[in-house]
Amino acid sequence: MPLFMDVHNMDGGVSCDAVRDAHAKDVAIQGDHGVNYKSYWVSEAEGKIFCLVEAPDAETATRVHREAHGLEADEIYEVIEGS
Repeated sequence: MPLFMDVHNMDGGVSCDAVRDAHAKDVAIQGDHGVNYKSYWVSEAEGKIFCLVEAPDAETATRVHREAHGLEADEIYEVIEGS
């Protein structure tokens, strides 16, 4: 299954607690869409969130964010995991 990295740019910064809550909402519904949100990274001061997700396509990954909490990514890239 394709692997995607998405990027969220949050004006005014973001807290790790808020991202943890949003990620839990993604995980709660991801199975309904055949998606697996694997991990995320946060830069609180920069207001950046990065999510790694296995999904059939970018739109399906975006749909999970939209339905779970409404915070759609600003950018999404198909990536290949290195070793």
